[in-house]
Amino acid sequence: MDPTSTPSPKSPLEGWGLSWGGWLDNRHGEWWLLAQLALITAHLLPPWPAPGSWGYAWPLPIAISGAVLFVVGLLLAAQAFWRLGPSLTPLPDPKPGAALVTTGAYGRCRHPLYQAVLLCSLGVVLALGSLLHLALLLGLCAVLGGKARREERFLLQLHPGYRDYRRSTPAIVPGLPWLDWRS
Repeated sequence: MDPTSTPSPKSPLEGWGLSWGGWLDNRHGEWWLLAQLALITAHLLPPWPAPGSWGYAWPLPIAISGAVLFVVGLLLAAQAFWRLGPSLTPLPDPKPGAALVTTGAYGRCRHPLYQAVLLCSLGVVLALGSLLHLALLLGLCAVLGGKARREERFLLQLHPGYRDYRRSTPAIVPGLPWLDWRS
């Protein structure tokens, strides 16, 4: 490589702070991300028990409502991705120098991407009528609530205005204690 040439830009994975060492020692919250990805991927499993095994067919209006919620969740996720821009990282530790975003989707709640993931998961639960997927939704609530709390510890240190934002804006789902803490 010519020493006068400019280096190639970092890959998104490097810019996000992902490293082999982090997967081993959880230095940036990689284990939270791993748990989140495992639970999301598990949504691809077939429904269990199948609603038909209960002796009745799953109501079509509920299944359609679930599919609509899933699509709405995807749209909300896209909106939050767009608004976060270069501050986006899948890890709970914020990127160094990342701006604090409090408008758009982030004016509705502090973690709209987590909210969108939960909405998609709820949509799958309703579309399939599966107790397994309900358990996955509850697991996602636990993981995303914990991941958001870790993220906020760093955001409080990095951004002086975060304390006021946190006090006035719901965390993930307004009114649910594990998913909405304001102080």
